[in-house]
Amino acid sequence: MNRTVLPGSTFWNDWTKYPYSLTNWAMRPLAVQVLSLAYKSDGTWNETAFADKTFDDRLAEALAIPDPDKRRVLMAEIEAILQSSGIIIQPFWRKLYHHTAPQVKDMAMHPTFCLFLEKVWLDA
Repeated sequence: MNRTVLPGSTFWNDWTKYPYSLTNWAMRPLAVQVLSLAYKSDGTWNETAFADKTFDDRLAEALAIPDPDKRRVLMAEIEAILQSSGIIIQPFWRKLYHHTAPQVKDMAMHPTFCLFLEKVWLDA
């Protein structure tokens, strides 16, 4: 396999037509949101053209469960469906961290690394 890194202006013109590509789906606060966009049969950005009724049904169930601990068991089943289908190489869900000095107060971590500074203050 040869890897070709394309500039964004080239890649995005035909992004759904490549036989193999890697996508970083790190810009959603919950993994279940990524799966809905990227792998649901009628998902907005379903670049794999993956379509599986069992997956879609389980995903709909997971999207309706607000408690992450209760959703976790169903998410494991959903991810196993994707992994066994061969359309996804899922090495990990990356954790995001943000560090500040102790005197910086009310600085929150945003999943897209945006800085919202309207409530940030320094403790003297």
